[in-house]
Amino acid sequence: MASLQEDTAVRWREILNREHGLSLALVCLGIWLHAADSLLVATMVPAIVADIGGEELISWTVALYGIGSIVAGAASGLLALQYGLRLPMTLASFLFMLGCMVSALAPDMWVMLAGRLLQGIGGGGLMALSFVAVSSLFPRRLIARAMGAISTLWGVSAFIGPLVGGLFVEYGSWQGGFWFFTLQALFLTLWVWLALRRHGAPAEKIRLRFPFWRLLWLSLGVLLIAYAGIEVAALETTLLVSLGILALMAFLYFDGREDDTRLLPRRPLSLNNPIGGAMILVLGFSITTVAISVYGPYVITVLHGEPAIVGGYVMACMSIGWSVTSFLLSGVPEKQDRAMILVGMLLITLSLPGYAYSLPFGPVWLIAVFAALQGAGFGAAWTFILRRAMHLAPAADHERVSSAIPTLQRLGISIGAAYAGILANAAGMGGEADGSVIFTVAWLIPAACLPAAAIGLLGTFAFIRDRKKV
Repeated sequence: MASLQEDTAVRWREILNREHGLSLALVCLGIWLHAADSLLVATMVPAIVADIGGEELISWTVALYGIGSIVAGAASGLLALQYGLRLPMTLASFLFMLGCMVSALAPDMWVMLAGRLLQGIGGGGLMALSFVAVSSLFPRRLIARAMGAISTLWGVSAFIGPLVGGLFVEYGSWQGGFWFFTLQALFLTLWVWLALRRHGAPAEKIRLRFPFWRLLWLSLGVLLIAYAGIEVAALETTLLVSLGILALMAFLYFDGREDDTRLLPRRPLSLNNPIGGAMILVLGFSITTVAISVYGPYVITVLHGEPAIVGGYVMACMSIGWSVTSFLLSGVPEKQDRAMILVGMLLITLSLPGYAYSLPFGPVWLIAVFAALQGAGFGAAWTFILRRAMHLAPAADHERVSSAIPTLQRLGISIGAAYAGILANAAGMGGEADGSVIFTVAWLIPAACLPAAAIGLLGTFAFIRDRKKV
């Protein structure tokens, strides 16, 4: 039974104080670097290509960043378990800084891709370890407030990241954007090393083998699925997706056979396990974000004749809905966690038929409404998923669960993007797409996300069922 203290609403002043304020700022800086950098580069790509070439490799600036993020995120929980929070988070920040330096100095796109891979590894590690830090640095009753701050900052980065990139391109150079983030990462590296001295390696030394081969299977699976969504041809795409799924299944199989060196919690995709339900929830609903994020701006610009900035603002409505909702609801007491998670997932599900109608038919303001609705659903639920998972998971799995949530989120986004690319190109987007093709893509993509939402709902019900710890 939750204590009376856990059942009462938590005020912001309980976390924005001398005891917890600096820890919250440290975690938020790690999240900011990962979130803003991924959006920063999208704004700078035209200037980068004009300077060093590599138009055919543009998509890989995103794909390699995502692959690095997923792999680093998967390993972060195990590293935190073995070495504590201080060393892995310092290393992640350092690798992110190194990646920014390599990108800033890149003479061609191949070197840029190496920098982006390093940024993805560092950024993914920072994101996953920030979740671990939330569960480690704050008492359970403050976790929702900390997650609310993280969600709010993530939404803010949707505006500031592209703005920073645009300012450097307009008034300086694209290299300056990378140097700007290099300095921030250097500051975070020093801050983490000095501030987390009490969160070093555990007193009882844990010697765990690094899961090289399992991470290789995970990397291969994500790489094959990502490539399948970039270069689409019926036979080749089917083969790549099938091989990618087999590689991911191999990763899950070999990881499940381990004990101390597991990267994911036990039975991570089992509906009979509440933590497995949480993982399915995160994976399924992360796929649904592609309904608006991948082709939404393109459809708004081409089909509805709006300028590109309007498509960007509609996309930002999802981030605004997410940030505002998580900020307003983060003080809800723990006894409401199950209700908040269910309401959030239902709102996301309802947004998909809304997209399926509004994207092809308009008007644009209605698309923005459903984008905000989907964001509100994520904001209402994501804030409480970690808190409930920490309540249900065994203490030995806390680091694994904390890092698995953002890792599966990134994996879902990558799978969803490939899935959307395959469907869109199958509908005719691979060639000279006319209005009828774009119209078809506009309703097809969100409608095709409904099965992922249904799977996510199954995971939701498994996660929120009233039961004791596993």
